[in-house]
Amino acid sequence: MTAAPVKPAARLTVALALVVTALAGCSFGSPPPDQSGEPPRLPTPSASPTGGGDDGQVAVEVIAKGLAVPWGLDFLPDGTALATERDSDRILKIGPDQGADGLTVTPAQTLTGVAAGGGGGLLGIAVSPNYKTDQTVYIFYSTTQDNRIASLKLGGQPTPLVTGIPHGASDNGGSLRFGPDGMLYATTGDAGTPTASTDPRSLAGKILRMGPDGKPAPGNPTATSLVYASGLHDPQGLAWDQSKRLYVTDQGRSSWDEIDLVQPGKDYGWPAVEGNAGNPKYADPLVQLKPAAAGCSGLAASDTLLVAGCLTGTRLYLVQLTAAGGTLGAPQDLLTGEYGRLRTVVHAPDGSLWVTTSNKDGVGTPGPGDDRILRLVLSSSGVGLS
Repeated sequence: MTAAPVKPAARLTVALALVVTALAGCSFGSPPPDQSGEPPRLPTPSASPTGGGDDGQVAVEVIAKGLAVPWGLDFLPDGTALATERDSDRILKIGPDQGADGLTVTPAQTLTGVAAGGGGGLLGIAVSPNYKTDQTVYIFYSTTQDNRIASLKLGGQPTPLVTGIPHGASDNGGSLRFGPDGMLYATTGDAGTPTASTDPRSLAGKILRMGPDGKPAPGNPTATSLVYASGLHDPQGLAWDQSKRLYVTDQGRSSWDEIDLVQPGKDYGWPAVEGNAGNPKYADPLVQLKPAAAGCSGLAASDTLLVAGCLTGTRLYLVQLTAAGGTLGAPQDLLTGEYGRLRTVVHAPDGSLWVTTSNKDGVGTPGPGDDRILRLVLSSSGVGLS
């Protein structure tokens, strides 16, 4: 399989408003002390983003197409991307080489024993920070009995590390990311049992934090538990800002979707509340969004900017952060309706953003070339563009 040709004519340039405006369907918590300041200015992507993009434009290229619900996405040290396909049980290698038609897309392996269907299947993937020496990746996947996290050497059999994560017809979470502390973080959904989200004995509706061996990480709120935060419905995107603060997207049921600033040991309110609770028992969201315009899944952070990929809302949201980790102005929506349902958002080694579509997931309406991987640069500087 080969990627779609990357042609200048295929690039889409969209002007972004740099004036902070109130965006319908959005709401914010109380601002931190440094809430005042300049309106958002989008950073120029680079290997070490520093911010300060000067024209607020985005260039978009389709770099792979014809995929089957690409879900997890991460990069090997040589720049090769690894992508999971939720419904085909395949791990794909994408690039870094180019063929006659663009980036090469090569199946790395097809896993056995994966139970695809509903919101489950082959979901998150994370490359070991020590891949050059241990040649290990980590995957989150569903079986007929549970969701689980396993380590894997490409081409080999998975070694389960965490089993017994509840698996449901929907709301399975499934993201995996290594944090700046070298620990592995995972998101789990409530799997159709809302009360499990606040049950400390259940791994459902949580953010889990573990070492590369799958054991509870040092510094967890409870030393013998994987649970790092609780009270979540269907969390999927994980990202750290320049100050190493962790954020997560969480899809609500009917009232509000959330982007949360994650603090260890905190309860984020589900199922008692969605959105701002105004109750010290629960951690209020950083941003709350009406589900019809959100359904946000993937999340990436660059300098002081969060970028969320949204399924139901068929758009990206850009959230400017302050130095204290609060928000500056309302989120800006981007690419609304242009590519359908948007799921995973990650930073590529060149500083560009890669975004996956999810139009073949049984909810969306597939278009020509779906599903696709998009490559974005949030300025006209040319960084990351061929």
